[in-house]
Amino acid sequence: MLQLTKIFPFETAHAVHGYDGPCKNIHGHSYELHVTVAATGPADDFIAPPGFLIDFKDIKRIVKAEIVDYFDHKLVLSKAYLQAHPEIREHENLIVWEYEPSAENILLYTRQQLKKILPEHIQVRSMRLYETRTSYAEWIED
Repeated sequence: MLQLTKIFPFETAHAVHGYDGPCKNIHGHSYELHVTVAATGPADDFIAPPGFLIDFKDIKRIVKAEIVDYFDHKLVLSKAYLQAHPEIREHENLIVWEYEPSAENILLYTRQQLKKILPEHIQVRSMRLYETRTSYAEWIED
C-alpha cells in the first residue's frame, strides 16, 4: 500500500473537566499532528501525471484550513467545564465542545472533518497527535 504522511504543528490550550490531575486546569500544548493518507483503491489507479497519489501541498492546504486554523492559538473546553467555570465563557478564542478535548477526542474530530473534505479517492489511514515530545494518541484505520 502506498501512503503519504504530512506533519502539522499547532498551539492549543485546553482543560479536561472531571479529571483528577493537573490537566483539569487550563494549560497549553505544542501539538504535532501526523496525517497519513492512502488511495481508496489500488495505488496504480490513481497515480496520474505528474506521478502523485495526492500533492503534499493539497494535503497541507486541506488540513491547515480544516484543522490547524480551527485549533491554532485557541482554547478548547467542554460545556461541562464551562458550567463549572462560567467566568471563562467570554474568552476571545474559545471553542466549546460537547465532549472533553482530550488528545483522543481531538483525533476523532480531525478524522471526522477530513473524511468530509478529502478527495474521494483518498482516505485517512492513520493519525498521531503528539501532546508532548514523548506522548501521543494514535488512530489507525481498521
